[in-house]
Amino acid sequence: MKKILTILSISLLIISCGQSDSKSIDKIIEDGNLQALRAKRTEIVTQQQEVADQLKQLDEAIADLDTIKKLPLVTTIMAKDTLFNHYLELQGNVETKQNIVLYPEMGGVLTRVYVKEGQKVVKGQLLARIDDGGLSQQLSQVEVQTELAKTTFDRQKRLWEQKIGSEIQYLQAKTTFEAQQNAVNQIKRQLAKTTINAPFSGVIDDVITEQGSVVSPGQNAVIRIVNLNNMYIETEVPERYIPNVTVGKNVQVFFPVLGKTINTKIRQVGNYINPNNRSFMVEVGIPSNEGTVKPNLTAKVKINDYTNEKAILIPQSILSENSEGDQYTYVTSGKDAQNIAEAKRVIVKTGKTQGDFIEILNGINAGDAIISEGARSVKDGQKVKILN
Repeated sequence: MKKILTILSISLLIISCGQSDSKSIDKIIEDGNLQALRAKRTEIVTQQQEVADQLKQLDEAIADLDTIKKLPLVTTIMAKDTLFNHYLELQGNVETKQNIVLYPEMGGVLTRVYVKEGQKVVKGQLLARIDDGGLSQQLSQVEVQTELAKTTFDRQKRLWEQKIGSEIQYLQAKTTFEAQQNAVNQIKRQLAKTTINAPFSGVIDDVITEQGSVVSPGQNAVIRIVNLNNMYIETEVPERYIPNVTVGKNVQVFFPVLGKTINTKIRQVGNYINPNNRSFMVEVGIPSNEGTVKPNLTAKVKINDYTNEKAILIPQSILSENSEGDQYTYVTSGKDAQNIAEAKRVIVKTGKTQGDFIEILNGINAGDAIISEGARSVKDGQKVKILN
């Protein structure tokens, strides 16, 4: 009550002085005395300084006696050890080593195509046939001649074993028979080139050349065959990650088009550094495929290149940086029954980031209360009110 009466008295004094000063100022101005004007101004400035000093004393007294202080309101989070897996995010493409286009080995008319698109085939299955240009008839004739040569050779061999006949007749029969056998094998090899067989089990993806077309060896593609059971993802990794990206590392693969995520591992790491972009190739296996994952499909690859089982993670938004480039945040200490504590600035050493969180390597220990909301509005050593 005494403080309130003091404030009212000072206010009335200022008002009364202002009224009297207004009258005297008007009179002094009317008189036009320069010396009197300067003297009056000095008097008013002195009074103003005295009032400012008195207001300052009153504010300090109110601050000491006020039980409800206007403290910064903050919230805190508790630092604790947690498992931290850092992932290297890359772009990759789905590949398969069993995705080839079949070309004819012999030119001619494509007489038959035995398969259709989408059909499953097994290794060695006949897919198409090309006109052999009379090789089948030649083979039949040569086989007949070979049978005759074989019969002649067998007889000459028996006679030679019985010491009947000359050695030259035996050798001539043997040579003729072997030459006919070679001729038969050669024609069979030529005939084999008139057929197109499946080099592996898979699915006919495309019949490129229609039946009845004329094809040339190595020029006209006939059939594309794909095996979707042995696919992988290929991606390029910057060379600085060589120590951390190794065979067996865990990988998360996301296919944006499919909205599908799979967990897999690195199955092969390249040994060659591309000099153009300083990167190396990595193969990530696809463990199972239901037919939805196709070759050349785009994938987002996240490789687990770093793991800390007892990491302290905090939101990146509560970190600040001083003029010297040091990163810092605030922790609280000495919290009382009214949740009032002191904010303390701590310099921290940071590690890897993942999403909105960053790893703290030094400066904060498990159990520390870190200011989260309101961290930007506090100062070192300032009292704060903790809302949580």
